Amino acid sequence: MTTPHVPLAYKAPDEQPDNAAFWQAARAGRLLVKVCEACGKPHWYPRVLCPFCMGDTAWKEASGRGTIYAFSVTRRAGPNPFCIAYVTLEEGVSMMTHIVDCDLDSVRIGQKVRVRFSPSDGGAPVPTFTLA
Repeated sequence: MTTPHVPLAYKAPDEQPDNAAFWQAARAGRLLVKVCEACGKPHWYPRVLCPFCMGDTAWKEASGRGTIYAFSVTRRAGPNPFCIAYVTLEEGVSMMTHIVDCDLDSVRIGQKVRVRFSPSDGGAPVPTFTLA
């Protein structure tokens, strides 16, 4: 039996001055990550200071392509099953997200994925991923 994806209702993100660029890019269908201006390392979760060297950071556009590192399909937490996953982006950072718009029984570690922005409840769309 296959488990289809049913869209989740995402809570509107908490937009603040330090993440406004991220959500504005999301509205335009672009995924941003923070990159250190001193050591050049990208990181996720976005921070004002680099977690590696404490240098200043800047937003950079990510490819939106990645690979599933780990995942879990939840079937009993509510009326609709969903897949939560860690996706490692081509840029080298891993982010927790949802895998959407696919048969959840077909999700596997190592699969290629691409970003898709899912609508939220009255706010900016949130980055989710679908099988590439």
